[in-house]
Amino acid sequence: MNPFAPRYRSHRFYGAFLLYFLILVLGSVPHARAEIGNIASGIVLHAGAYSLITTLLATGSRKNQWARLLQAFTIVLIMGAADEYVQSFFAYRHAAVFDWLVDCGASLITVFVIGYWPKLFDKNVLDM
Repeated sequence: MNPFAPRYRSHRFYGAFLLYFLILVLGSVPHARAEIGNIASGIVLHAGAYSLITTLLATGSRKNQWARLLQAFTIVLIMGAADEYVQSFFAYRHAAVFDWLVDCGASLITVFVIGYWPKLFDKNVLDM
């Protein structure tokens, strides 16, 4: 089973929103972030999560290549900002512009990798 097969395109797109929702929910559980922090740093967690979300969005959309990449990047900018905004409501969490910049940077790097090295993905994933 190839998760990047064309028939899973919409699954990838909506899976990105599911992953984001899980990040919001699990990040709101008291002390959960501290436990995950024992495994990986905040930078690694943010970069990995938002890079994966960017990949899922970019390979799950039905637009042309550059429109998909721009759409994925824009959605991740909004998701990252909303994630930090939600964190500001919890006493045991804090919103940080640096975390949002890590999200944006990871997404931008992912967009360039997908856009300039499309051989990393099956031709059917990036073409309509």
